Amino acid sequence: MSHTLHRATLALHTALGTPLAGDTLFGQLCWALREAAGEAELGRRLDGYTSGRPWLVVSDGFPAGYLPRPTLPQHFSAPVADPAQRKAARKRHWLPVDRTGKALAEQLAGAVNDQQAYAGKPPQQSVQAHNTLNRLSGTTGEGAFAPYSVAQTFHAKEQRIDVYLVLDSERVSADEAGSLLTALGSGGFGRDASVGLGKFSLQNIEAAAFTAPAAANAWWTLAPCAPQGQGFVGSESYWRVLTRFGRHGNALALSAHPFKTPVLLAATGAVLVPTGGLAAARLFIGQGIGGAGLLSKAEAATVHQAYAPTVPLALEPAP
Repeated sequence: MSHTLHRATLALHTALGTPLAGDTLFGQLCWALREAAGEAELGRRLDGYTSGRPWLVVSDGFPAGYLPRPTLPQHFSAPVADPAQRKAARKRHWLPVDRTGKALAEQLAGAVNDQQAYAGKPPQQSVQAHNTLNRLSGTTGEGAFAPYSVAQTFHAKEQRIDVYLVLDSERVSADEAGSLLTALGSGGFGRDASVGLGKFSLQNIEAAAFTAPAAANAWWTLAPCAPQGQGFVGSESYWRVLTRFGRHGNALALSAHPFKTPVLLAATGAVLVPTGGLAAARLFIGQGIGGAGLLSKAEAATVHQAYAPTVPLALEPAP
């Protein structure tokens, strides 16, 4: 088993109804593979998935050229006395990807806000009203027929988004991964894809690598993951808890049991310190969850990506 890291750059064409989260992207790429090659082939790719042998690990989508700020306490950043400056600093969510080899303090000093990361056109949240018509009366009403609203995220036209892919080169090539992304983007990603949301195109896919800083001793994650039981020092690691209430896609979304068992994850940007330090390079951490009916009543083989691509980080001692 040999894993390689690639960066796929997407161009967004429509609003998003669902955030570009790595675990959600993985699930929809599995559906894309099933549509293209059949259920048996998807089953072959998922062999060993819950035993530490993923065929594919997908990051969240980030503004091109940037990575999400790691989850760290304030004392890791340079002290700021002015309350207004502290407030502005909390909005700097993005770190330039070309500075991953720098010292932590230097990386954090280069953090930028949405305005800068999205080249002056940050994404905007909006609410879209929906109606469900009673076919007998031809009108809306109460209960299941009551009008409702859903959130949408609008990006600038052709906004570039980077997604990092860890590929098991023995089971999936970069070209095939690109084809799956292309199929997903043409059909639409996430909620309300059937009415035009989540459309994107693949601009490029290429080999990638993150420069490790001197004295790297921690992993910085690029997707939600399940690090428990993986040999990390909890007292020295930092993360935010995320509860994922998963839902099936494709045909299973219309089944009698469309919802999956909730899973508890460490949110994107977790900083995890392994016992004994970074003895060897790792492109991903975490684990595959599910199988054997653990996650779904509708499809016993259902799994959830709780792996995450990683960036090496030199976590300096707190002052």
